[in-house]
Amino acid sequence: MNAEVIVLGGGAAGIVSAISAARAGESVVICEKMAQLGKKILATGNGRCNLLNDKLSEEFYNPAARQLVKSVFEKFGKAEILDFFKSLGLEVYSQDGRIFPATNQASSVLKVFEMELRRLSIPVELNFTCSSISFSNGRILVSSKEGKTLECRKVIITGGGRTYPALGSDGSIYEIVRQLGHSIVEPVPSAVPLVVNDPLCHVLQGQKIFASARSVIDSKEGSVVEGELLFTKYGLSGSCILDTSEEISIALNREHRRDVYVAVDMVPFMDRGKLKDELVRRKKANLSGAEMLAGILPNKVCAALAHILERDDLDSAVGVLKGMRFKVAGTRGWNEAEFTAGGVNVDEVHPGTLESKLKKGVYFAGEVLDVDGKRGGYNLAWAWASGFVAGITQ
Repeated sequence: MNAEVIVLGGGAAGIVSAISAARAGESVVICEKMAQLGKKILATGNGRCNLLNDKLSEEFYNPAARQLVKSVFEKFGKAEILDFFKSLGLEVYSQDGRIFPATNQASSVLKVFEMELRRLSIPVELNFTCSSISFSNGRILVSSKEGKTLECRKVIITGGGRTYPALGSDGSIYEIVRQLGHSIVEPVPSAVPLVVNDPLCHVLQGQKIFASARSVIDSKEGSVVEGELLFTKYGLSGSCILDTSEEISIALNREHRRDVYVAVDMVPFMDRGKLKDELVRRKKANLSGAEMLAGILPNKVCAALAHILERDDLDSAVGVLKGMRFKVAGTRGWNEAEFTAGGVNVDEVHPGTLESKLKKGVYFAGEVLDVDGKRGGYNLAWAWASGFVAGITQ
C-alpha cells in the first residue's frame, strides 16, 4: 500500500496531518504502531480533551521553541483550529480559558476524526512499527519491523514523546530520527509530580491545600504558580507542582543538578504582614499551636505544623509558612507525566513548514519535536496546528 504521503503515528498530530494532506488532494496512509488510532487522545484532559486555550500564543511554550511555534500559529492559530473542529462537526465551549468539546468527552473528538478519515478514504496501517526510513531514486522508503515497506514522496513523523508509554508514546521514534542525522534534546518528564523525602509529606499524604509554588535551582528562584497542592506518600503533586515541574525536571534529569528545591507558600491569600498580625492576635489569646492556624489551613495541616507556632519567634513561623522549602530528590516517571520536555532539535526544522533541514521530504509534527507547552490545552493546540501545517506543506 503506497501513497504520496505517509504519516508515522496515529495520534493527535498524525490524524490531523493526514486529514490536512488528504483535503489538499494528496493520497495518504497513516502508519500506527498500536492496534488502534488515537489511544492517547482518549486520556487527555482527564478524558475531557482540553482542545486548546483562549490565550493561544508562543509565549506559553519553552523558549527554544517559541519562534517555531509562532511561525506555525501564524498559519494555523486559534481561529483556524476552531474552524477545523467546526468543519468536523464538533461543538466546543470555553471554561476559564480552556476549550473543551461540548460533550466533555475525548471520545467525541476521536469519533469525528474517524468519521473524517473514513470520508476521505484514508487507509490506516495498524501494528506498524517503523524500523527505518531510507531514500531511493527520489522516493522515500518507510520500512516496518513487521517486514512491510511503503514508498512515498513525503513522510510526516508524528511519533509523540515518551509520556504514557502504554498508549504508544514510548520514545522509540527518536532512534529513527537519529538515523536521519537529527539530534535529540534529551527528553525528560514534564507536568510531573515531584519526589520529596520529607516527613511532612508522609504525615499529610492525601491532603490538598490551595498554595503557590516556585522552583529554586542553585539558589535561583523560578516564577510563582498558584493552584492545588497535594501531599503524597512520595512527595508533592497538584496543579501548582505540575506547573512548576518542567524546569525542576530539566535541572534534575537532564542537567543532573542536585541543589534543587521547590518553595511552597501555604497561605498565598495572606501577605506576610497580615499573616503575622493574625498570628500575634491569636498568640495573645493563648491559643495552642494548632489553633493558631485554624480556619487558615485544614485541621490536619494545622496539627502537623503546630510545632512551628509554639515558638516565640513568629517572624520565623511566618517565613516557614510563606516559603517552606522542600528538597526535590527526583520526579515521578513517564507513566505519571503529562508531557515530554525535549525531542527533535527545533533548530533542525524549517519554520513555517516543519520540513527537516537535513532530509528533503521529511516533516515533523506534534510532541516528537522539542516543543513543550504549559498545561491548559497548549500541547494539544500545538499537535493540531503543527499537524495541519505539516500536512498541507508541499
